[in-house]
Amino acid sequence: MILKTNMVTPGSSLAGFQKYRASDAAKLTVDSLGCTVPPAMPGIEFLSGGQTEEEASVNLNAINQVSATFPIPWKMTFCYGRALQKSALRAWKGQCSQKKAAQHELIKRAEINSRASVGKYLNEY
Repeated sequence: MILKTNMVTPGSSLAGFQKYRASDAAKLTVDSLGCTVPPAMPGIEFLSGGQTEEEASVNLNAINQVSATFPIPWKMTFCYGRALQKSALRAWKGQCSQKKAAQHELIKRAEINSRASVGKYLNEY
């Protein structure tokens, strides 16, 4: 079994009033999961709903950085739709001539999230 869930992030009413750090959201996410998810769960896949592509990647990276310093029994990775596809769809524009550009964007986002899933995303793009 794999759990697909959202990360702990500020609600929309907080947007614009207070900035949060990805490390704070990561700690809250890990704490919440630690109180509710059994250690026997093999993996947790995070959804990107409500976040930009970059926010989702940065938050996933922060979660996996917390897990590097705090013993966590699950593998935590991504199950992103929007945070993988949005740039590719924007590059593609529904035009066959833009296929290579769209593929480039999709590969770029997949590489970013792959790095974030092990806490190694350095925002080098």
